[in-house]
Amino acid sequence: MSSRTAYPLMAVLAVAALAACGEKPQTGAGIRSDAPPYAGTGSNFTQPGWKAGDKASWESELKARQQYSQNEYTRTQTK
Repeated sequence: MSSRTAYPLMAVLAVAALAACGEKPQTGAGIRSDAPPYAGTGSNFTQPGWKAGDKASWESELKARQQYSQNEYTRTQTK
């Protein structure tokens, strides 16, 4: 193969190899909803006592979860 055809062929191969390294476009589309979080999901797996659509009930359930269920100081036993 002569150098006249080798250089353009190598250039084409280099461009093709670099084109495979391109980044896919990121759309940033996730779960989008106009409904507030306290509106509920319609799932049967909800905390007993929580009423879907009631903001005060939602906030009290979050507060109870933060205070007792997910607080490591209250979960550990002191000796």
